Amino acid sequence: MFEFKTVRELYEMFLYGEELEFEGLDMIELEGWVKTNRNSGKIGFIALNDGTYFKNIQLIYLEETLDNFEDAAKLTTGSAIKVTGKFKLTPEGKQPFEVEVTELVIEGKCAEDFPLQKKRHTLEYLREIPHLRPRANTYLATFRVRSVLAMAIHEFFQSQGFVYVQTPIITGNDAEGAGETFTVTTRSDDNYEKDFFGKHASLTVSGQLHVESFAMAFRDVYTFGPTFRAENSNTSTHASEFWMIEPEIAFANLEDDMDLIEDCIKFCIQYVLEEAPAEMEFLNDFVDKEKTLVSRLKAVLNSEFKRLDYTDAIDLLQEANVKFENPVSWGIDLASEHEKYLCEQVFKGPIFIINYPKDIKAFYMRLNDDNKTVAACDLLVPGIGELVGGSQREERYEVLEQMMEEKGIDKETLQWYLDLRRFGGVNHAGFGIGFERLVMFMTGVSNIRDVVAYPRTPRNLKF
Repeated sequence: MFEFKTVRELYEMFLYGEELEFEGLDMIELEGWVKTNRNSGKIGFIALNDGTYFKNIQLIYLEETLDNFEDAAKLTTGSAIKVTGKFKLTPEGKQPFEVEVTELVIEGKCAEDFPLQKKRHTLEYLREIPHLRPRANTYLATFRVRSVLAMAIHEFFQSQGFVYVQTPIITGNDAEGAGETFTVTTRSDDNYEKDFFGKHASLTVSGQLHVESFAMAFRDVYTFGPTFRAENSNTSTHASEFWMIEPEIAFANLEDDMDLIEDCIKFCIQYVLEEAPAEMEFLNDFVDKEKTLVSRLKAVLNSEFKRLDYTDAIDLLQEANVKFENPVSWGIDLASEHEKYLCEQVFKGPIFIINYPKDIKAFYMRLNDDNKTVAACDLLVPGIGELVGGSQREERYEVLEQMMEEKGIDKETLQWYLDLRRFGGVNHAGFGIGFERLVMFMTGVSNIRDVVAYPRTPRNLKF
């Protein structure tokens, strides 16, 4: 009797099980795709991957025992097969076990012009074939980590009693006030009063404002979903469609917010290192340029996240014996080079920059007593710079109204948001993590286009 197994099950049995588990496990069935196939006349070797585990399993097929040996020998990379065979431990071989094939069924042949042959392909080339690139090792590892990381986010917040809220994708307001939104319309003109919603509608740039209302009922909430920015930028860190993690906590201030951010990031690192060790090993050795990915993550995991006032950060940058491309003065929005210098050269670890000038931050951030800065924070980490942005929200109706006026925010479309301050409003705080940026941080992948299944960037909508 053959027993169906996945590659993951076999590796987990080998890594975590007892030797007794392999007794009687001599005849198994496997399904998957051919990664490589080579033969030397009377014996052949196939590296099989079934998508359940990053590592392949080696299949051996012999002319004397396999009826369709010639068909097996002609199998090309990418072909789908189903095999039955004898499971064997190989303690002296390069791999811990293998399967000697007794029967092989070809489920789907792969054409000779399959773009992913056994050679190293550039990431730029692979971006041209996003429907096939998940089969390449870099993407097998990256998207497994992305999946595990998404589960880590939910497990972290759910374990602490947070309520998951699905905020709207179509909205009538721009949360950031940037105006860089995609219009949702059924018309060929801009007569939005006659449009589907009777007004101008956009794809959301953030779920924050909507999830704040739920914090006034459930106390601790989060949203995790797609957001959109019509920013005409082609940098390695910008995409037009991306996912955001946005928690909101009531009866909380900026200090509480930073404590939650630190706990969240550390939980995610620990979770991924434990749940995707094979993928992380590959990413460390073959994707990260410095081959220090895992050690960097562990350093963050074991460090204390320091806190630095924005004004003090400016002083440090001005005193630095470094010629920055972007001039430093109080009131600027820190550039990536500034952020990396502070966390990599000065503090050599993660830091929060707090109390930014109000003029460079969003209208909803709480105004400090100096009337010049707001209770905002950015978490900077080595290797990537800004990873998380958060703030205590302005809970005072009159002050929020004044901030909206100063920044030219339409109060009419956001009267409901102002009303939250009149109907039992409390001190509350929250933050946003760009999920793709978090995936880049965890994988060492340097371009956002390589951590999104089908990236949406300017003039790029082929698939």
